[in-house]
Amino acid sequence: MRFEIQFFGHENIRSNHPKTIEITKESHLTPSGDCIVGVNASASCADLPPLLKKKLQNPNSKVTFSIKVGDHEFNVEGKGHENLILTHVEDIVIRKSDFICPRTLAVKCDKSSDLIPRKMISLLQNPKTQGTFTIITD
Repeated sequence: MRFEIQFFGHENIRSNHPKTIEITKESHLTPSGDCIVGVNASASCADLPPLLKKKLQNPNSKVTFSIKVGDHEFNVEGKGHENLILTHVEDIVIRKSDFICPRTLAVKCDKSSDLIPRKMISLLQNPKTQGTFTIITD
């Protein structure tokens, strides 16, 4: 299953968090939101299709995330978890840890926002830059 979410850049995108990556439907961002890579997202955890949520709540599910900005692409692999809540109405967070809250989309991910190439982050610091966050489940 494949699900795409569109998002936009913001001048305060830093993307230097060592444990998470986040996109949000919110339009504002302070510099302290250091894991956020996109704002004005077209979907949050609460907006995901029921079948995708079911797959994400399977601990045996392997999940791949693709973040595309212009000609650049950054891929992350993570896992589903039976305790995922997937109800947050604004945010999506993918995590290296196994911490779960309503914003958590996947756990035990192999990368975090600090590993995203700086060229991509530079592009995302322009509010007119559009990106795509793709969720792919097996």
